[in-house]
Amino acid sequence: MSPWPWTPNMVAHSELDQLPRQKLLDQQGYSSCSKESAAAGDIQEPEEKICHQNGSIASLSTKLPTSASGESLPPAKKIFHKKEEDCSLFVAFFTFLSYGVLLLVGYVKEFFNPPSTKEKNREGYVPLYIGFESFYTRNVYRRIQDCWNRTICSVPGAIIDLMERTTPDYGWTMKLTGKIIKCINVGSYNYLGFAENVGPCHDAAEETTKTLGVTTCSPRLELGSMEIHQKLESLVTEFLGVEDAITFGMGFATNVLNLPSLLGPGCLVFSDEFNHASLILGLRLSGATVKVFRHNDAQDLEKKLREAIIYGHPRTRRPWKKAMIVVEGIYSMEGSICDLPNFIRIKKKYKTYLYVDEAHSIGALGPHGGGVVDYFGADPKDVDIHMGTFTKSFGAAGGYIAGSKDLINHLRVTSHAQIYAASMSPPVAEQIITSMATIMGKQGNGEGERRLNQLARNTHYFRRRVKHMGFIVYGNDDSPVVPVLLYLPAVTAMFVRELTNRGVAGVGVGFPATKITGGRMRFCLSAAHTKEMLDKILEEVEEVGRLCGCRYSTAAKNPVPIEW
Repeated sequence: MSPWPWTPNMVAHSELDQLPRQKLLDQQGYSSCSKESAAAGDIQEPEEKICHQNGSIASLSTKLPTSASGESLPPAKKIFHKKEEDCSLFVAFFTFLSYGVLLLVGYVKEFFNPPSTKEKNREGYVPLYIGFESFYTRNVYRRIQDCWNRTICSVPGAIIDLMERTTPDYGWTMKLTGKIIKCINVGSYNYLGFAENVGPCHDAAEETTKTLGVTTCSPRLELGSMEIHQKLESLVTEFLGVEDAITFGMGFATNVLNLPSLLGPGCLVFSDEFNHASLILGLRLSGATVKVFRHNDAQDLEKKLREAIIYGHPRTRRPWKKAMIVVEGIYSMEGSICDLPNFIRIKKKYKTYLYVDEAHSIGALGPHGGGVVDYFGADPKDVDIHMGTFTKSFGAAGGYIAGSKDLINHLRVTSHAQIYAASMSPPVAEQIITSMATIMGKQGNGEGERRLNQLARNTHYFRRRVKHMGFIVYGNDDSPVVPVLLYLPAVTAMFVRELTNRGVAGVGVGFPATKITGGRMRFCLSAAHTKEMLDKILEEVEEVGRLCGCRYSTAAKNPVPIEW
């Protein structure tokens, strides 16, 4: 019997047909996950090797994905797996050397002058902050912390106001100078440009604030449910094409506090290696066994899933209670789009559940803004749990989970975010309703379609121009998240500082948010950006790249003219 009360139309993993061990081993060549043997219901055709414009080698599948029953999945997009261009060994060596020197200097300095961890009037207490994390903060992060945690004093639209800071003591403290720096904003997740203080969304939220106030002061299960919350959930249900939806006041908590309601000890989860911290924390809290597969690699996922089915729980060898695949629509650090059709194929073949986090893809992908499901033309019912946030494309806050009515009814009475957390602020809910209705074409006279088209044009134009300059750029060509690889920590800091001085506000990312050789500048594009703004950004990026000497790409340039 399935341990979930909301699974009448889905098969729990423990109910998977008991296939003979040898038959499972023979499918697709277990030891090497070879494509030479056809899986049940799959049509194997030759794969075409292509050279991507950034120089990487891609494998383009020409077959139509099918389910175990032979049902074809929508061929809306061709799926390809590409290997991102790597830096040279020379750059990798000096990246490791940079971190090594910083850490060595830190250890030597603190050997002769140990940091004081004693607090006044706390004699006998164990220090709260001690360990490698605090050592790294003191000796690496402190030196470049002016590149992060920057204070703004305006709406995070296409133009943003930064408050200038200075440090009199080499990064130990930061002080505001009172000067305001106006910059083009390529650091905020304002994909569709709804973060604005004028227009229909602002006016509707303002009116709701006057009539309903700013908070309910109560969770949904007590006195925190309002008509506007029900209206929002009905609209989300219609927008996603599912049976029901539930909303929460915080996007991060949507993952952290709902995954433990769906999973527990004895459950098995397959998680992409680049999944967001909220997913990782939620899975840890659930107590489920987590196996990590290579980023966006359906072949590696299937190999590990088949092995887990064959051998069962590592201690008892009994079948798992249930299995779930957890992926994201767009990966915010990589700019890549998940291989959804192949994940759906695997989910159907092995009767696992599929959880898709569309925090960055909902609103930003697809012809109708419906996220990665809309982008691939997949059936929303093929994804068991739809998760997304309203923080990015909708210019608001909070998150949602959508799916079958049984799933949502289960979460309404078991989710900690529903039971203990205060419900979503009414004006925030109104902001989401108005922006979502605009995207859906219910209001705005085509404004939603215009923004979707503008974002797509900006994305393609910006990505191609940056690659043509000689930078290594990660991610899918349709992703509005554009990571430009810089590698060395000093180069990352210089890049951020120089762009800020030239009127471009972006986000630098380095270890431990990425691997050591993964330092980068991340640009988040928006429908609010005009071509003139993009050209200004690109002009400054090219000049700063020349100063920093960080145009590492050796790929051949695409000869096709770049047009906006």
